[in-house]
Amino acid sequence: MPVDWDWWTVDFGDAHAGAAGVLVGGREPGPVYFDVGSGSDVPSTTHWWAYDGRHRRPRAEAIRAVCACGWRSPAQYSLDWDTIGDQRLYEADVDLTAPLADWTAHLSVVRDAAAPLPEPLAALLVRIAEQLTATAADAPLAALRAAGVLERIAARVSRAAAGSLCDDGMSAAAVATALGTTSSKALVLLLTAQDA
Repeated sequence: MPVDWDWWTVDFGDAHAGAAGVLVGGREPGPVYFDVGSGSDVPSTTHWWAYDGRHRRPRAEAIRAVCACGWRSPAQYSLDWDTIGDQRLYEADVDLTAPLADWTAHLSVVRDAAAPLPEPLAALLVRIAEQLTATAADAPLAALRAAGVLERIAARVSRAAAGSLCDDGMSAAAVATALGTTSSKALVLLLTAQDA
């Protein structure tokens, strides 16, 4: 099921985006649709707040952390409809602290399994990000030019590094774990390196 992601990190991008997912009858329901009249485009969402039982939509019984990688938190947090009453979920005081903490703990496991960055390189990346952010505010065109240069450097280095991994016979699953990404993205990376 596609999910509207709420949480994201620079480290892992969309491979480990997270959200508060809902459960109805112990299962994740499909998206809810909004009736906006006639037309071929019917907006939908999977955001937790949309599952309030209004307009024939499912009513969430519990929430839990979910991740784009397929991980689902075993911890589930019941919604107290006696307290929520007739409020819409986005108006209710629903505490997402626990699901966010569960997703953050999941990311810690992913981060621990990933290949560590050498400290000088990690520090340099932080400085580059800070400088690019400052430059974007002061000189947006210069920031875009610098970002383009970094993209080309990253693509060249990525192909060379992935080529080395291919030569070493490293599997896509092992590369995915080391990078904190999905197996399909790791496979694309390795196949692209082989074609270069």
